[in-house]
Amino acid sequence: MRLTEEEKAMAAGEIGKPIQWAMEHMIQVGRQFDAQDLVTVSQAHMMGDPESLGPAGVDFLEDLVSKGGKVCIPMITDPRGVDLSYYKELGQTEEMASLERRLIAACRALGILMTNTCINYQTISAPVLRDHVAFGDTGVVIYSNSVLGARSNFEGGPSALASGLTGRTPRYGLHLDAKRQGTMRFTIKNQPENLTDWGILGGIVGRLAGSYWQVPVIEGVENTPSSDDMKHFGAAMASYGSVPLFHIVGVTPEAPNLAAVFSGTPPAARAIVDEDYRSFKAVFDARGSKVDVVVFAAPQLSLIEMSTLAQLLDDRRIHSKTAMIVCTSPSVAADCDRMGLTQRIEDSGAKVLRGTCFYQQFAREMGEANGWRRLLSNSTKIVNIISGYGYQPSLASMEQCVESAIKGEIV
Repeated sequence: MRLTEEEKAMAAGEIGKPIQWAMEHMIQVGRQFDAQDLVTVSQAHMMGDPESLGPAGVDFLEDLVSKGGKVCIPMITDPRGVDLSYYKELGQTEEMASLERRLIAACRALGILMTNTCINYQTISAPVLRDHVAFGDTGVVIYSNSVLGARSNFEGGPSALASGLTGRTPRYGLHLDAKRQGTMRFTIKNQPENLTDWGILGGIVGRLAGSYWQVPVIEGVENTPSSDDMKHFGAAMASYGSVPLFHIVGVTPEAPNLAAVFSGTPPAARAIVDEDYRSFKAVFDARGSKVDVVVFAAPQLSLIEMSTLAQLLDDRRIHSKTAMIVCTSPSVAADCDRMGLTQRIEDSGAKVLRGTCFYQQFAREMGEANGWRRLLSNSTKIVNIISGYGYQPSLASMEQCVESAIKGEIV
């Protein structure tokens, strides 16, 4: 890899041990992916919940702090694992909370902004077209690449941290023009009508793509999707297929037409038809089953989603044997408090969690502590993930989720 004189000094340890570790890490990643050099990034976003890091990961961050480590670019965080104002009610332990507190203290000492969100593109500082960034959360990466036209690979926690410490990342993958060209072509016949429909479509495309190096191009979208539509679409596609970039012809910035995203003759289009939707939904159909917990998360809810949920829950109570968990970012939660949305949601018996996401907050342990097995959500991403934590997932629209929570069974 070609390094500048400043980067060579970083790698030699002339600017401190934390920077030296970061450069060594990025050089190894760059060699793995045949990167020719490093590219400057404007911001970094790190996944690092305590369940994933464990005590060893927190020890590592504290060691960087003890050696004087500081980030040199704006760096923010993904959802936390514990809402410290709610953890006891959810069955989380003091040990989990203690690890969370240590992690927060270490990140703050490193100069990391504790945004605790996977919707930073809606709430903090959205990157712009051709902006090189180092983002971690898969939903954040695919939205930023596709909807905004920024450039990021899926960065693991250590890689995102290394970028924050140095302001650089290896120039490979989606930092390169050639890797952003379309590789697959799809056309849709049925127009998505709500967030869950968009998530299902994303799941179908992701499953058909099935590779980090595939770039799906979608045609046939007649109505311009909202930010929340694209959020659920991309998050599901990344979850089902490890896909970090898609193009929608006439919608996303790099795809004004087919010619812009294909080199040469475009491949034949694969139509997504009724049977694709039916077979996808059938896996998660559990109508008539008792529902233990309804979860709105993955991604965290926007202010618009929180407002919609409050309207659906106004003057209603969820079933005594059913729990409802609503996860949003701290900044959205503050707006919801100010506007009275939080109170309206919690008056129903639901819990609004700030800065967490359900599957990142010791979900297995919470399920065991509360006796939760059957989980219902409008998020295609979370129902794909959560069975690995011991749950039986079902999928429905937000409206159907609310009706199910009130009745105590899936409607």
